[in-house]
Amino acid sequence: MKRILLAEDNAHMRELIADYLEENGFEVDAGADGLHAWEMFQTRDYHLVLLDVMMPEMDGFTLCRKIREKEDVPILFLTARIQEEDQLRGYHLGADDYILKPFSLPVLLAKCRVILERNQRGGNWLEAAGIRLNPEQRCVLCDGEPVTLQSMDFDLLCYFMKNQGRILTREQILLKLWGFDYSGSDRSVDTHVKKLRKALGKYGKCIRTMVKLGYLFDAD
Repeated sequence: MKRILLAEDNAHMRELIADYLEENGFEVDAGADGLHAWEMFQTRDYHLVLLDVMMPEMDGFTLCRKIREKEDVPILFLTARIQEEDQLRGYHLGADDYILKPFSLPVLLAKCRVILERNQRGGNWLEAAGIRLNPEQRCVLCDGEPVTLQSMDFDLLCYFMKNQGRILTREQILLKLWGFDYSGSDRSVDTHVKKLRKALGKYGKCIRTMVKLGYLFDAD
């Protein structure tokens, strides 16, 4: 099931959109402001993000920028702002499309499906060096041969491959994979990295330790 993150400060609109999308086969996490949505984004993986522009705590443009700094998930703005400079700003920050308020729910649903289909046509596979990973099918290939990973190790590799060339701190990894309520040691990350490196064989060297910083996935 495709999972959507919705950030909309209007409670009535938020409930209408979430209920309608869920009735049509999506799983929806809804946040009342940009900060709440950002916290949810850091703890789960999403196939699509719907952002209102004008929100308290953190506006949609800021949230879009922060999301784009981490992952390449499709982003659709929901906005009553129609100025060309606002639209251009959104596209510059990495938004995939806009839908202008007021809009009908069937039109929003159609737009979501088109964006997801367009994104899927680009390929579900993440690739780096000789590693290929399919998040939907939860399978990993190294030089064409299947690699068996435990669930947490698969999620860790997926997170690394979605953030190639970026240093990820242990705190970021814990937050993304274990969530806010995790109370164990951050050395759990080291344990899973060690297991993952071993499972990847010669490609384990792609996961580099950055002293006092965290880890960097670098296929080069």
